[in-house]
Amino acid sequence: MNAPARLGVFGLGLAVVFGAAMGVGRLTGPVGAETKPSAAHGGMEHQGASHGGHESMLSGGLLVSDRGYTLTTVPTATGTFAFRITGPDGRPVTAFDTQHDKRMHLIVVRRDLSGFRHVHPAMDADGTWRVASPLSGPGTYRAFADFKPAGAEPLTLGIDTAVAGDAEPRALPAPATTATVDGYTVTLTGTLVAGRSSRLDLAISRDGRPVTDLQPYLGAYGHLVALRQGDLAYLHVHPDGEPGDGTTRPGPTVTFHAEAPSAGAYRLYLDFQHHGTVHTAEFTAVAKEGR
Repeated sequence: MNAPARLGVFGLGLAVVFGAAMGVGRLTGPVGAETKPSAAHGGMEHQGASHGGHESMLSGGLLVSDRGYTLTTVPTATGTFAFRITGPDGRPVTAFDTQHDKRMHLIVVRRDLSGFRHVHPAMDADGTWRVASPLSGPGTYRAFADFKPAGAEPLTLGIDTAVAGDAEPRALPAPATTATVDGYTVTLTGTLVAGRSSRLDLAISRDGRPVTDLQPYLGAYGHLVALRQGDLAYLHVHPDGEPGDGTTRPGPTVTFHAEAPSAGAYRLYLDFQHHGTVHTAEFTAVAKEGR
């Protein structure tokens, strides 16, 4: 994937605080609301295609309904999360194209950007998707369904769901260039600059040694999900190159190209697989004003 993947999915073009002030109802979007289709949408796409629209368009994951497709949660047993996608005809969709080895990618995060999970539900014959609940405790969560209806364009729909109980909001961690997870250290090199393509290198090491045998996970050596603080506009990007292309090495560095449309705070989540286990490293990055 050689073309720059754009963080344009964040493009409401407003400050984070204004996005938060709009309220959850506005950000979620009314059922039936539609936006203009664009060549670059919030769903996962191959070869570095952009995952967002222009500043004037709503970003991926901000709507519960788009282009006739609607995300709804389904009551289910305790410990399970279930939902459906209904199509323009009002019926549950049961035909999906595979993207990156899966027909459905479900990303869940608390609205304070903690508790991130990326899971892959299984679909019942009636179009109901089920997975062991990724909700890790009390709080309000945003669930993103990232999928491609058969023969249609990719979509990312989002819906809020709550877990009862006392939940203290967590402050966004301070920006840092190093993250540790499960004994691994991930170092971020590069700075986001609003309105400009920025190279982000994520180097993975363990016990002070570079990891040079990353394993393909969902068809790539790394997956990056980025969420903007406040409105939780969503982006899923894939890195330069792909396993087996003859040039992309399995570590230690996974490279992304990203463009933030506006200054502000973003939370980055890097998934990578090593020795059969998927790990997620998290960073806070602040996009600076371009010059």
